[in-house]
Amino acid sequence: MSVIIRDAVSSDAQTILDFIIELAVYEKAEHEVKTNVEQTREAIFGDNSTVKALICEENGVAIGYAVYFYNYSTWLGKKGIYLEDLYITELKRGNGAGKKMLKHLAKKALNEKCGRFEWSCLDWNTPSREFYESLGAKSQDEWIGYRLEGKTLEDFAKS
Repeated sequence: MSVIIRDAVSSDAQTILDFIIELAVYEKAEHEVKTNVEQTREAIFGDNSTVKALICEENGVAIGYAVYFYNYSTWLGKKGIYLEDLYITELKRGNGAGKKMLKHLAKKALNEKCGRFEWSCLDWNTPSREFYESLGAKSQDEWIGYRLEGKTLEDFAKS
């Protein structure tokens, strides 16, 4: 297996969107994908974007992607990397590509003096949770995520 990890470029927007949809199907949430290729391109590659993406290729064919951005820990006084998505297409899992992508980002975090490298995983996604834990990652069970979106976000902001 000849796997490489490279920074995504604007022309990868359709590939990234295809993987986003594939990930959403895996997570039983395809109906929640609202973006399109133009929005994906602008969000990741636009002039004011704070989002980055990686493409994982095997023998020149894209088999996965990662989307990440930088956050900040006030307690550490350092930036961190937050991994929004990591996805390897189903037929290519189990060959080390996902681990290679995580290691790529971990090295980036160290090289850039980040204090943390973190991500979230759905509670039912046992294969992914077991994979992350096998690498030494620890779940942050004491934290509960909150979200405002859609109409609730609009209503709150306008209240």
